[in-house]
Amino acid sequence: MADTMSAHDRLDLIYENLHERLKEEIIEDVIFKQNRSLKIYWGTATTGRPHCGYFVPMVKLAHFLRAGCTIKILLADIHGFLDNLKAPIELIKYRAEYYRFVITSLLKSLNVPIDRLEVVLGSSYQLSAEYTMDLFRLSSVVSEHDAKKAGAEVVRQVANPTLSGLIYPLMQTLDEQYLDVDVQFGGVDQRKIFTLAAESLPKLNYKERAHLMNPMVPGLSGGKMSASDPDSKIDLLDPPDVVEKKLKKAHCAPREVEGNGIIGFVEYVLLSVDSLKNGGKGKFVVERRKPEEGEPLVYEDIATLKADYEADKLTPQLLKPAITKALINLLKPIQGEYRASTEWQEIAIKAYPLPPPETKKKEKKVKDRGTKFPGSKGGVEAKPDGHVEGEAKDQVNLGTGAEEAMDKLGIEQKTHS
Repeated sequence: MADTMSAHDRLDLIYENLHERLKEEIIEDVIFKQNRSLKIYWGTATTGRPHCGYFVPMVKLAHFLRAGCTIKILLADIHGFLDNLKAPIELIKYRAEYYRFVITSLLKSLNVPIDRLEVVLGSSYQLSAEYTMDLFRLSSVVSEHDAKKAGAEVVRQVANPTLSGLIYPLMQTLDEQYLDVDVQFGGVDQRKIFTLAAESLPKLNYKERAHLMNPMVPGLSGGKMSASDPDSKIDLLDPPDVVEKKLKKAHCAPREVEGNGIIGFVEYVLLSVDSLKNGGKGKFVVERRKPEEGEPLVYEDIATLKADYEADKLTPQLLKPAITKALINLLKPIQGEYRASTEWQEIAIKAYPLPPPETKKKEKKVKDRGTKFPGSKGGVEAKPDGHVEGEAKDQVNLGTGAEEAMDKLGIEQKTHS
Protein backbone atom coordinates (compact mmCIF):
# COMPACT_ATOMS: atom_id res chain seq x y z
CA MET A 1 0.00 0.00 0.00
CA ALA A 2 2.87 2.42 0.86
CA ASP A 3 4.17 2.08 -2.72
CA THR A 4 1.00 3.66 -4.08
CA MET A 5 0.88 6.50 -1.52
CA SER A 6 2.40 9.94 -2.01
CA ALA A 7 4.88 11.25 0.56
CA HIS A 8 2.22 13.64 1.89
CA ASP A 9 -0.33 10.81 2.26
CA ARG A 10 2.22 8.70 4.11
CA LEU A 11 2.93 11.59 6.48
CA ASP A 12 -0.79 12.16 7.09
CA LEU A 13 -1.23 8.49 8.01
CA ILE A 14 1.78 8.63 10.34
CA TYR A 15 0.30 11.67 12.13
CA GLU A 16 -3.32 10.42 12.23
CA ASN A 17 -4.93 10.35 15.73
CA LEU A 18 -1.71 11.31 17.53
CA HIS A 19 -1.86 13.42 20.68
CA GLU A 20 1.46 15.21 20.21
CA ARG A 21 4.52 15.37 17.94
CA LEU A 22 8.01 16.57 18.87
CA LYS A 23 10.67 17.51 16.29
CA GLU A 24 8.52 16.90 13.22
CA GLU A 25 11.31 18.28 11.04
CA ILE A 26 13.34 15.10 11.66
CA ILE A 27 10.46 12.98 10.34
CA GLU A 28 9.78 15.24 7.37
CA ASP A 29 13.47 15.28 6.42
CA VAL A 30 13.43 11.47 6.17
CA ILE A 31 10.14 11.35 4.23
CA PHE A 32 10.69 14.24 1.80
CA LYS A 33 14.45 14.74 1.46
CA GLN A 34 16.07 11.39 2.24
CA ASN A 35 13.11 9.56 0.66
CA ARG A 36 13.61 6.42 2.72
CA SER A 37 11.63 4.33 5.20
CA LEU A 38 11.15 6.06 8.55
CA LYS A 39 12.57 3.94 11.40
CA ILE A 40 10.36 3.92 14.50
CA TYR A 41 10.57 2.07 17.79
CA TRP A 42 7.88 1.39 20.35
CA GLY A 43 8.76 -0.24 23.65
CA THR A 44 6.76 -1.93 26.36
CA ALA A 45 7.93 -3.17 29.75
CA THR A 46 6.95 -6.82 30.06
CA THR A 47 5.01 -6.68 33.34
CA GLY A 48 1.30 -7.53 33.76
CA ARG A 49 -0.85 -9.23 31.13
CA PRO A 50 -1.44 -6.97 28.10
CA HIS A 51 -4.98 -5.59 28.01
CA CYS A 52 -7.34 -4.04 25.46
CA GLY A 53 -5.64 -0.66 25.90
CA TYR A 54 -2.81 -2.15 23.80
CA PHE A 55 -5.06 -1.83 20.75
CA VAL A 56 -4.35 1.94 20.82
CA PRO A 57 -0.58 1.72 20.10
CA MET A 58 -1.14 -1.34 17.86
CA VAL A 59 -3.48 0.67 15.63
CA LYS A 60 -0.79 3.35 15.28
CA LEU A 61 1.88 0.74 14.56
CA ALA A 62 -0.47 -0.57 11.86
CA HIS A 63 -0.68 2.97 10.43
CA PHE A 64 3.12 3.25 10.48
CA LEU A 65 3.50 -0.07 8.66
CA ARG A 66 0.88 0.92 6.07
CA ALA A 67 2.84 4.16 5.54
CA GLY A 68 5.98 2.16 4.72
CA CYS A 69 7.81 2.67 8.04
CA THR A 70 10.21 0.13 9.52
CA ILE A 71 9.14 -0.79 13.05
CA LYS A 72 11.11 -2.18 15.97
CA ILE A 73 9.15 -3.36 18.99
CA LEU A 74 11.23 -3.43 22.15
CA LEU A 75 10.21 -6.00 24.73
CA ALA A 76 11.79 -4.18 27.65
CA ASP A 77 12.32 -7.09 30.01
CA ILE A 78 14.94 -5.37 32.18
CA HIS A 79 12.73 -2.27 32.45
CA GLY A 80 9.96 -4.48 33.85
CA PHE A 81 12.31 -5.61 36.61
CA LEU A 82 13.57 -2.06 37.30
CA ASP A 83 10.05 -0.68 37.72
CA ASN A 84 9.70 -1.55 41.40
CA LEU A 85 9.91 -5.28 40.64
CA LYS A 86 6.70 -5.31 38.56
CA ALA A 87 8.22 -8.32 36.80
CA PRO A 88 10.08 -10.65 39.19
CA ILE A 89 13.47 -11.53 37.74
CA GLU A 90 12.70 -15.25 37.59
CA LEU A 91 9.62 -14.57 35.39
CA ILE A 92 11.16 -11.99 33.01
CA LYS A 93 12.05 -14.48 30.27
CA TYR A 94 8.58 -16.03 30.18
CA ARG A 95 6.76 -12.70 30.27
CA ALA A 96 8.79 -11.40 27.34
CA GLU A 97 7.78 -14.48 25.34
CA TYR A 98 4.14 -14.02 26.35
CA TYR A 99 4.25 -10.40 25.11
CA ARG A 100 5.79 -11.56 21.84
CA PHE A 101 2.85 -13.90 21.24
CA VAL A 102 0.26 -11.25 22.17
CA ILE A 103 1.69 -8.37 20.13
CA THR A 104 2.22 -10.49 17.02
CA SER A 105 -1.34 -11.81 17.28
CA LEU A 106 -2.72 -8.29 17.81
CA LEU A 107 -1.05 -6.97 14.67
CA LYS A 108 -2.08 -9.98 12.59
CA SER A 109 -5.69 -9.43 13.70
CA LEU A 110 -5.54 -5.91 12.21
CA ASN A 111 -4.65 -7.26 8.73
CA VAL A 112 -1.42 -5.28 8.38
CA PRO A 113 1.85 -6.41 6.74
CA ILE A 114 4.49 -7.30 9.33
CA ASP A 115 7.45 -7.93 7.01
CA ARG A 116 9.00 -4.62 8.14
CA LEU A 117 8.44 -5.45 11.81
CA GLU A 118 11.23 -6.61 14.13
CA VAL A 119 10.78 -7.64 17.76
CA VAL A 120 13.83 -7.00 19.95
CA LEU A 121 14.44 -8.23 23.50
CA GLY A 122 15.96 -5.51 25.68
CA SER A 123 18.38 -7.81 27.49
CA SER A 124 19.83 -8.91 24.11
CA TYR A 125 21.89 -5.69 23.99
CA GLN A 126 21.33 -3.81 27.29
CA LEU A 127 23.77 -6.08 29.16
CA SER A 128 26.67 -5.40 26.80
CA ALA A 129 29.83 -3.63 27.99
CA GLU A 130 29.31 -0.80 25.49
CA TYR A 131 25.73 -0.13 26.63
CA THR A 132 26.75 -0.26 30.29
CA MET A 133 29.55 2.24 29.70
CA ASP A 134 27.13 4.57 27.92
CA LEU A 135 24.73 4.21 30.83
CA PHE A 136 27.53 5.36 33.18
CA ARG A 137 28.32 8.27 30.84
CA LEU A 138 24.67 9.28 30.71
CA SER A 139 24.34 9.12 34.50
CA SER A 140 27.18 11.64 34.75
CA VAL A 141 25.28 14.28 32.72
CA VAL A 142 21.73 13.73 34.05
CA SER A 143 20.85 14.98 37.54
CA GLU A 144 18.96 12.90 40.07
CA HIS A 145 16.18 15.51 39.93
CA ASP A 146 15.81 15.25 36.15
CA ALA A 147 15.87 11.43 36.13
CA LYS A 148 13.22 11.28 38.86
CA LYS A 149 11.06 13.87 37.09
CA ALA A 150 11.35 12.01 33.77
CA GLY A 151 10.05 8.75 35.21
CA ALA A 152 7.35 10.26 37.43
CA GLU A 153 4.40 9.22 35.22
CA VAL A 154 5.82 5.87 34.11
CA VAL A 155 7.72 4.33 37.01
CA ARG A 156 5.57 3.15 39.92
CA GLN A 157 5.72 5.75 42.67
CA VAL A 158 6.27 4.42 46.19
CA ALA A 159 7.06 5.96 49.57
CA ASN A 160 10.66 4.75 49.60
CA PRO A 161 11.77 4.51 45.92
CA THR A 162 14.80 2.47 44.87
CA LEU A 163 17.60 3.64 42.56
CA SER A 164 16.25 1.38 39.80
CA GLY A 165 13.51 3.94 39.13
CA LEU A 166 16.20 6.47 38.17
CA ILE A 167 17.99 4.03 35.84
CA TYR A 168 14.74 3.26 33.96
CA PRO A 169 14.46 6.60 32.04
CA LEU A 170 18.21 6.62 31.32
CA MET A 171 17.97 3.22 29.64
CA GLN A 172 14.92 4.26 27.64
CA THR A 173 16.93 7.25 26.42
CA LEU A 174 19.86 5.07 25.31
CA ASP A 175 17.54 2.62 23.54
CA GLU A 176 16.94 5.21 20.81
CA GLN A 177 20.63 5.07 19.90
CA TYR A 178 21.12 1.32 20.25
CA LEU A 179 18.01 0.49 18.22
CA ASP A 180 19.20 2.89 15.50
CA VAL A 181 15.88 4.66 14.91
CA ASP A 182 14.66 8.08 13.78
CA VAL A 183 11.62 8.17 16.08
CA GLN A 184 10.47 6.84 19.41
CA PHE A 185 6.70 6.31 19.71
CA GLY A 186 4.77 5.93 22.95
CA GLY A 187 1.91 7.14 25.10
CA VAL A 188 1.64 10.76 26.19
CA ASP A 189 2.60 9.57 29.69
CA GLN A 190 6.12 9.07 28.27
CA ARG A 191 6.56 12.74 27.37
CA LYS A 192 9.00 13.59 30.18
CA ILE A 193 11.23 10.66 29.25
CA PHE A 194 11.11 11.76 25.61
CA THR A 195 12.15 15.27 26.65
CA LEU A 196 15.03 13.86 28.71
CA ALA A 197 16.18 11.81 25.70
CA ALA A 198 16.06 14.83 23.38
CA GLU A 199 18.15 16.89 25.80
CA SER A 200 20.60 14.19 26.88
CA LEU A 201 21.62 12.17 23.81
CA PRO A 202 23.45 15.11 22.13
CA LYS A 203 25.56 15.40 25.32
CA LEU A 204 26.95 11.94 24.45
CA ASN A 205 27.47 13.05 20.83
CA TYR A 206 24.47 11.02 19.66
CA LYS A 207 21.80 12.53 17.41
CA GLU A 208 18.47 13.74 18.70
CA ARG A 209 15.37 11.77 17.71
CA ALA A 210 11.77 12.77 17.01
CA HIS A 211 8.94 11.64 19.28
CA LEU A 212 5.33 10.71 18.55
CA MET A 213 2.70 10.26 21.25
CA ASN A 214 -0.70 8.60 21.25
CA PRO A 215 -3.37 9.61 23.80
CA MET A 216 -3.98 7.53 26.90
CA VAL A 217 -7.44 5.96 26.83
CA PRO A 218 -8.96 6.03 30.34
CA GLY A 219 -9.51 2.72 32.08
CA LEU A 220 -12.86 1.18 32.98
CA SER A 221 -12.90 2.93 36.35
CA GLY A 222 -12.00 6.32 34.86
CA GLY A 223 -8.25 6.42 35.60
CA LYS A 224 -5.32 5.11 33.58
CA MET A 225 -5.76 1.66 32.07
CA SER A 226 -3.02 -0.39 33.73
CA ALA A 227 -1.74 -3.93 33.24
CA SER A 228 -1.16 -4.20 36.99
CA ASP A 229 -4.68 -3.03 37.98
CA PRO A 230 -7.26 -5.73 37.10
CA ASP A 231 -10.22 -3.44 37.83
CA SER A 232 -9.13 -0.88 35.21
CA LYS A 233 -8.79 -3.19 32.22
CA ILE A 234 -10.17 -5.94 30.02
CA ASP A 235 -7.66 -8.71 29.39
CA LEU A 236 -7.17 -9.78 25.79
CA LEU A 237 -8.07 -13.34 26.79
CA ASP A 238 -11.14 -12.48 28.88
CA PRO A 239 -14.12 -14.59 27.72
CA PRO A 240 -17.24 -12.84 26.35
CA ASP A 241 -19.22 -13.07 29.61
CA VAL A 242 -16.37 -11.41 31.53
CA VAL A 243 -16.03 -8.68 28.88
CA GLU A 244 -19.77 -7.99 29.12
CA LYS A 245 -19.70 -7.92 32.92
CA LYS A 246 -16.73 -5.52 33.05
CA LEU A 247 -18.20 -3.14 30.48
CA LYS A 248 -21.53 -3.06 32.32
CA LYS A 249 -19.67 -1.83 35.40
CA ALA A 250 -17.43 0.60 33.45
CA HIS A 251 -17.52 4.31 34.19
CA CYS A 252 -19.61 5.99 31.46
CA ALA A 253 -21.45 9.04 32.77
CA PRO A 254 -24.37 10.27 30.59
CA ARG A 255 -23.63 13.32 28.40
CA GLU A 256 -19.97 13.39 29.57
CA VAL A 257 -17.46 13.01 26.75
CA GLU A 258 -14.27 14.23 28.43
CA GLY A 259 -12.39 11.44 30.19
CA ASN A 260 -14.90 8.84 28.97
CA GLY A 261 -12.85 5.71 28.28
CA ILE A 262 -15.72 3.99 26.47
CA ILE A 263 -15.96 6.78 23.88
CA GLY A 264 -12.15 6.98 23.73
CA PHE A 265 -12.04 3.31 22.78
CA VAL A 266 -14.44 3.94 19.88
CA GLU A 267 -12.36 6.90 18.72
CA TYR A 268 -8.88 5.44 18.92
CA VAL A 269 -9.56 1.74 18.35
CA LEU A 270 -12.89 0.65 16.88
CA LEU A 271 -13.23 3.25 14.11
CA SER A 272 -9.56 2.87 13.15
CA VAL A 273 -9.66 -0.94 13.23
CA ASP A 274 -12.71 -1.02 10.97
CA SER A 275 -10.92 1.32 8.56
CA LEU A 276 -7.78 -0.84 8.55
CA LYS A 277 -9.74 -4.04 7.96
CA ASN A 278 -12.19 -2.84 5.37
CA GLY A 279 -10.47 0.15 3.77
CA GLY A 280 -11.99 3.61 3.56
CA LYS A 281 -13.69 5.23 6.55
CA GLY A 282 -14.35 3.16 9.62
CA LYS A 283 -17.89 2.55 10.89
CA PHE A 284 -19.30 1.98 14.35
CA VAL A 285 -22.86 0.68 14.58
CA VAL A 286 -25.12 1.10 17.63
CA GLU A 287 -28.24 -1.05 17.62
CA ARG A 288 -31.48 0.30 19.08
CA ARG A 289 -32.87 -1.49 22.13
CA LYS A 290 -36.20 -2.13 20.38
CA PRO A 291 -36.95 -2.32 16.62
CA GLU A 292 -39.76 0.23 16.97
CA GLU A 293 -37.24 2.81 18.19
CA GLY A 294 -35.88 3.18 14.66
CA GLU A 295 -32.86 2.29 12.54
CA PRO A 296 -29.44 1.60 14.13
CA LEU A 297 -27.18 4.59 14.72
CA VAL A 298 -24.20 4.43 12.33
CA TYR A 299 -21.14 6.59 13.03
CA GLU A 300 -18.32 7.25 10.58
CA ASP A 301 -16.65 9.99 12.59
CA ILE A 302 -16.15 10.56 16.29
CA ALA A 303 -17.40 14.16 16.24
CA THR A 304 -20.95 13.06 15.39
CA LEU A 305 -20.88 10.34 18.03
CA LYS A 306 -19.71 12.78 20.69
CA ALA A 307 -22.39 15.31 19.70
CA ASP A 308 -25.12 12.65 19.98
CA TYR A 309 -23.77 11.53 23.34
CA GLU A 310 -23.76 15.07 24.73
CA ALA A 311 -27.32 15.53 23.44
CA ASP A 312 -28.34 12.25 25.14
CA LYS A 313 -29.43 10.80 21.80
CA LEU A 314 -26.73 8.18 22.34
CA THR A 315 -26.95 6.92 25.92
CA PRO A 316 -24.71 4.64 28.00
CA GLN A 317 -27.49 2.01 27.78
CA LEU A 318 -27.11 2.01 23.97
CA LEU A 319 -23.35 2.55 23.77
CA LYS A 320 -22.18 -0.17 26.16
CA PRO A 321 -23.86 -3.14 24.37
CA ALA A 322 -22.50 -1.87 21.03
CA ILE A 323 -18.97 -1.61 22.44
CA THR A 324 -19.32 -5.07 24.01
CA LYS A 325 -20.33 -6.66 20.71
CA ALA A 326 -17.56 -4.93 18.75
CA LEU A 327 -14.87 -5.77 21.31
CA ILE A 328 -15.85 -9.44 21.57
CA ASN A 329 -15.56 -9.69 17.76
CA LEU A 330 -12.19 -7.91 17.90
CA LEU A 331 -10.87 -10.39 20.46
CA LYS A 332 -12.09 -13.53 18.66
CA PRO A 333 -9.09 -14.09 16.33
CA ILE A 334 -6.60 -13.44 19.15
CA GLN A 335 -8.33 -15.84 21.52
CA GLY A 336 -8.70 -18.40 18.72
CA GLU A 337 -4.97 -18.25 18.06
CA TYR A 338 -4.28 -18.66 21.78
CA ARG A 339 -6.50 -21.75 22.03
CA ALA A 340 -4.77 -23.26 18.99
CA SER A 341 -1.24 -22.71 20.36
CA THR A 342 -0.07 -25.13 23.04
CA GLU A 343 3.23 -23.23 23.23
CA TRP A 344 1.49 -19.94 23.98
CA GLN A 345 -0.66 -21.58 26.65
CA GLU A 346 2.39 -23.14 28.32
CA ILE A 347 4.22 -19.79 28.30
CA ALA A 348 1.16 -18.11 29.86
CA ILE A 349 1.25 -20.52 32.80
CA LYS A 350 4.99 -19.93 33.32
CA ALA A 351 4.76 -16.14 32.89
CA TYR A 352 1.78 -15.65 35.19
CA PRO A 353 1.68 -18.60 37.59
CA LEU A 354 -1.31 -18.83 39.85
CA PRO A 355 -0.57 -17.63 43.37
CA PRO A 356 -0.19 -20.46 45.89
CA PRO A 357 -3.40 -21.17 47.80
CA GLU A 358 -3.59 -19.45 51.13
CA THR A 359 -2.88 -21.90 53.91
CA LYS A 360 -5.09 -21.26 56.87
CA LYS A 361 -3.22 -21.34 60.12
CA LYS A 362 -4.56 -23.95 62.46
CA GLU A 363 -6.36 -22.11 65.16
CA LYS A 364 -4.98 -22.88 68.56
CA LYS A 365 -7.75 -24.42 70.57
CA VAL A 366 -8.21 -22.58 73.80
CA LYS A 367 -8.53 -25.05 76.59
CA ASP A 368 -11.70 -24.36 78.46
CA ARG A 369 -11.12 -25.59 81.96
CA GLY A 370 -14.66 -24.69 82.75
CA THR A 371 -15.55 -25.28 86.33
CA LYS A 372 -13.29 -28.27 86.86
CA PHE A 373 -10.30 -27.91 89.17
CA PRO A 374 -7.10 -29.53 87.84
CA GLY A 375 -5.35 -32.17 89.82
CA SER A 376 -8.32 -33.44 91.74
CA LYS A 377 -8.90 -37.14 91.75
CA GLY A 378 -12.59 -37.26 91.49
CA GLY A 379 -13.08 -33.78 90.09
CA VAL A 380 -15.06 -31.00 91.61
CA GLU A 381 -17.51 -28.44 90.28
CA ALA A 382 -17.91 -24.89 91.47
CA LYS A 383 -21.46 -23.66 91.86
CA PRO A 384 -22.68 -20.07 91.30
CA ASP A 385 -22.91 -19.37 95.02
CA GLY A 386 -19.24 -20.32 95.48
CA HIS A 387 -19.55 -23.75 97.10
CA VAL A 388 -18.12 -26.85 95.44
CA GLU A 389 -19.50 -30.30 94.77
CA GLY A 390 -17.89 -33.56 93.75
CA GLU A 391 -16.00 -36.55 95.13
CA ALA A 392 -12.95 -34.50 96.14
CA LYS A 393 -14.82 -31.51 97.49
CA ASP A 394 -13.35 -32.05 100.97
CA GLN A 395 -9.82 -31.62 99.54
CA VAL A 396 -10.50 -28.21 98.05
CA ASN A 397 -13.21 -26.81 100.27
CA LEU A 398 -11.75 -24.05 102.42
CA GLY A 399 -14.75 -23.69 104.66
CA THR A 400 -17.16 -20.85 105.13
CA GLY A 401 -15.15 -18.32 107.08
CA ALA A 402 -11.74 -16.69 107.02
CA GLU A 403 -10.48 -18.44 110.18
CA GLU A 404 -11.48 -21.88 108.88
CA ALA A 405 -9.86 -21.18 105.49
CA MET A 406 -6.59 -20.02 107.07
CA ASP A 407 -6.54 -23.06 109.28
CA LYS A 408 -7.01 -25.40 106.28
CA LEU A 409 -4.27 -23.61 104.32
CA GLY A 410 -1.87 -23.79 107.26
CA ILE A 411 -1.51 -20.04 107.65
CA GLU A 412 -0.53 -18.97 111.14
CA GLN A 413 -2.76 -16.31 112.57
CA LYS A 414 -1.01 -13.43 114.26
CA THR A 415 -2.55 -11.29 116.93
CA HIS A 416 -1.70 -7.62 117.24
CA SER A 417 -1.50 -5.99 120.65
